[in-house]
Amino acid sequence: MDFSLTPEQELIRDSAREFCEREIVPHSRDWDRAEELDPGLVPKLAAAGYLGATIAEEYGGMGLDTVSYCLLMEELGRTDSSVRGIVSVNLGLVGKTIAKWGTEQQQREWLPQLASGSALGCYALTEPGSGSDPASLVTRAERDGDDWLLSGSKLFITLGSWAGLALVFARSGGEGPHGLTCFLVPTGSEGYSASPIKGKLGLRAQDTAEVFLDSVRVPDSNRLGAEGDGFKVAMSALDNGRISLAAGCVGIIQGCLDACVRYAGERRQFGKAISSFQLLQELLADMAVELEAARLLTWRAALLADAGERHTLESSVAKYYASEASVRAANAAVQVHGGYGYVDEYPVGKYLRDARVTTLYEGTSQIQKLIIGRALTGESAFS
Repeated sequence: MDFSLTPEQELIRDSAREFCEREIVPHSRDWDRAEELDPGLVPKLAAAGYLGATIAEEYGGMGLDTVSYCLLMEELGRTDSSVRGIVSVNLGLVGKTIAKWGTEQQQREWLPQLASGSALGCYALTEPGSGSDPASLVTRAERDGDDWLLSGSKLFITLGSWAGLALVFARSGGEGPHGLTCFLVPTGSEGYSASPIKGKLGLRAQDTAEVFLDSVRVPDSNRLGAEGDGFKVAMSALDNGRISLAAGCVGIIQGCLDACVRYAGERRQFGKAISSFQLLQELLADMAVELEAARLLTWRAALLADAGERHTLESSVAKYYASEASVRAANAAVQVHGGYGYVDEYPVGKYLRDARVTTLYEGTSQIQKLIIGRALTGESAFS
């Protein structure tokens, strides 16, 4: 498996880095403090092609391969994970899912809007009582002629109040995974409302919301996939989303390492730069090795996705390792910075806060271990 980058991929990475330094870095700390991103960033992301990076050109996207997409996610993760979340949810969870499961009419209606940012997408799976066990969700979808009526609530939905389109998973049949169906729900529909969630530990600037569905009427033509296939749709979306998230975590580790090398070369104690201290070099070495391991695991999953091969296990491995490694790297980065790491004059405290949630969403680290264990033993711990 070839992990070398093409000249085109190098250019994509360099262009993304320039965009981040120009459009994100100067504002990231202020957005974090205010707990709100500037909505004016969305058209800039769209103009750069990032919101539709992997969407086919015929639908207004750039048609990039998944490795190139990972390079973009790395740069956004290195700069500000709240911004990375906009792209990875809009594209990795929603856009790619419509591209795989949608009818031609659904793709022509929604993919250009996602790519242009005129209608960001959100992924409405998690509920107040249903997180690691999505098959137990209770939001209902009741038939009403040629329509469906959706009622229930969703929690911790990224872009829930910014989105123009929600992928809503609801129970259209009996209990368990086979009773779920996925629907494309315009958020302007009567009965759809969202309440932003504030006071988060990390991803403070990112729009995260609780979504309420009060008899939202959706035509059957907005059903994504077959009736009862909602669980399959959800899991395939997470296979892609975990690649995005893993790449974002690689970006966090890279950001931590860059910040630490820079700071250690400037900070002097005992008459010399702290970069010369053996125990500090140990922290940097561990960080650098885990960075390379996480990056290669992520690229392996991306290459399999580009080859059209199943990558559930590889995406899970990459997400598990990269997310846990990002927490370790950010924690070590705060240690390297000492007291300065505890204030937001330096970026490492924010890296730690943003990294922590990556071990929780799109499947906790414990869920990833069970997926890996199932692949190793052939025995499922989920049933």
